[in-house]
Amino acid sequence: MAENNENKKDGGFNFPPIGGGKPIRTQKFNGYWLYIILALCIIGFQFFNMQTDPVRTTWQEIKSKMLEKGDVEEIKVITNKGQAYVYIKPEKIENYSQLKSQGFENSSSGPHFYFNTGPQETFSKEFAEIQEKTPDAANTKIDYEQEYDGWGNIISFLLPIAFFVFIWYFLFRRLGKNGGGPGGVFNVGKSQARLFDKDTSTKVTFKDVAGLAEAKQEVEEIVSFLKSPDKYTKLGGKIPKGALLVGPPGTGKTLMAKAMAGEANVPFFSMSGSDFVEMFVGVGASRVRDLFKQAKEKAPCIIFIDEIDAIGRARGKNPNMGSNDERENTLNQLLTEMDGFETNSGVIILAATNRADILDSALLRAGRFDRQIYVDLPELKDREEIFKVHLKSLKLAGDVDIPFLAKQTPGFSGADIANVANEAALIAARKDKNEVEKQDFLDAIDRIVGGLENRSKVIKVNEKKAIAYHEAGHASVSWLLQHAHPLLKVTIVPRGKALGAAWYLPQERQITTKEQLLDQMCSILGGRAAEEITFGQISTGAQNDLERATKQAYAMVTIFGMSEKIGNLSYYDSTGQNDFSFTRPYSEKTAELIDAEVKELVENAYNRAKELLKAHQEQHKQVAELLLEREVIFSDDLEHILGKRPWNDEEEETETREEKQTTETSGENV
Repeated sequence: MAENNENKKDGGFNFPPIGGGKPIRTQKFNGYWLYIILALCIIGFQFFNMQTDPVRTTWQEIKSKMLEKGDVEEIKVITNKGQAYVYIKPEKIENYSQLKSQGFENSSSGPHFYFNTGPQETFSKEFAEIQEKTPDAANTKIDYEQEYDGWGNIISFLLPIAFFVFIWYFLFRRLGKNGGGPGGVFNVGKSQARLFDKDTSTKVTFKDVAGLAEAKQEVEEIVSFLKSPDKYTKLGGKIPKGALLVGPPGTGKTLMAKAMAGEANVPFFSMSGSDFVEMFVGVGASRVRDLFKQAKEKAPCIIFIDEIDAIGRARGKNPNMGSNDERENTLNQLLTEMDGFETNSGVIILAATNRADILDSALLRAGRFDRQIYVDLPELKDREEIFKVHLKSLKLAGDVDIPFLAKQTPGFSGADIANVANEAALIAARKDKNEVEKQDFLDAIDRIVGGLENRSKVIKVNEKKAIAYHEAGHASVSWLLQHAHPLLKVTIVPRGKALGAAWYLPQERQITTKEQLLDQMCSILGGRAAEEITFGQISTGAQNDLERATKQAYAMVTIFGMSEKIGNLSYYDSTGQNDFSFTRPYSEKTAELIDAEVKELVENAYNRAKELLKAHQEQHKQVAELLLEREVIFSDDLEHILGKRPWNDEEEETETREEKQTTETSGENV
């Protein structure tokens, strides 16, 4: 059966040879030869019917020179064109030099001349008068005919038909293929899902999914049920009808679905949420029906819908203000198919999204998506496993330490780690190395976090000095505060849009206290405070710092309830119902109070940073001058100038999670 399908696809048939060997392929007749033969016939017809063109003349010359001498044998008048063709007697052709120069001979049949007759009545009257006056012209034959262009008539008849055929083929059929799959516009309502079965299975397995132990266990259980359902049904249990993978971008939701397709020995339908909706009304609901119809025919099977938020947005909260309800119709049909009156026995729905907060509550209820599997950012051990997967194809040097790299990349998703490995290989190749070294990975992390170094940027001396004191202010304040992030590295080499950058290694916390947030805010404003103390003026370089500090202050007041005047109130809406609302959940008086509280928090943090820098002004100056000299300094340099932090030992003893690396940038946005 597979061979027959392959033969049809190739456009020919295979006949088994006698005695074995390779099959003999007979070529299918190509329809383009018909067009070639037709073109050759037209060219040949024109070639064999070539004749000498008649010479243009006038009616006056015909009357005065030809008719009076009796040289004209016949005149054919084409009434619908207003032209007449003159046939000269064969023995008289040699008397006309213009005919000889045109290539006419005595045996040429003609016509030899042609002219415009003008009004037919006038021409007929004049010709009759000449025949009466001139005896030699009395025997001249005259015919009145109407001539039709056969090819022109055929073309004028077929051209409109060909035009409509062109419109049908290149517009409707191509549009149908793009939006309706194979089969043209008539299949626009068919499902666009890709089917993976035992013949077209993917090569991705659960071994390729590093980390995510809990999420992987949930998905493996679904695969295990499909392989051996008796293990679960004998106790009366039922497999979940659907599972929703939720998590930040790049954490491996789609990769897990690919692994599920590779592991499960059942048909696997895969498509994106945007594939349901087209420009035609009703196509989305039709494709949902067709998808579940195919799935029921191949049950037991799995349906995977990636980015389901494209059609699963909560009804009534569409930002398009009800301009088109095609997505809602598609969602309604999906809800009906997943858990309507008909049972989908053996059909399991798997979906993925990073916007679960905007999904319709009816879609998330039990019976449709019984399980929500949260795929979080990888932890330290998970990052080590992910690095092992992506470093298999690289030629590594002996100094590459995978646990060290995992500690340097907290907060990185699986996609980010894959990007780090690829960037490290590219950096090593750019430096003509034979192996990827540890420093290449560190450079790749710096490039991804802080941006590409821009050493060619021209910076004035006074600007460079301001940047150095700004970054030294961040570093000094963070070093002197207990809950601020301790420094890892500071640089004044421009990266991306930032004129300077500082890397920190804070402890990763599950909860954060008010004192910790205040210390972090004070550290953020250390750069602006250093500029004011050192130069007596401020610049635009702290734009990013001010933005972060303001957002953090508003979060403390309106979300975390850390303001005494506002009290234990939170105006954050986790359901997302107020995202498109024009009203605020508090009054104007409360809004003024919130603004005052935020301003007070920021001002207190700023004044605290200035006091710390004034108390350690000499050390701050040494840090800035060292930064101007080297352009990059590390935590050891800060420890030598400011002394060892007294809180490090206590934090290391109570720390139960890996270190986290973050970046603060300083620079004027372009």
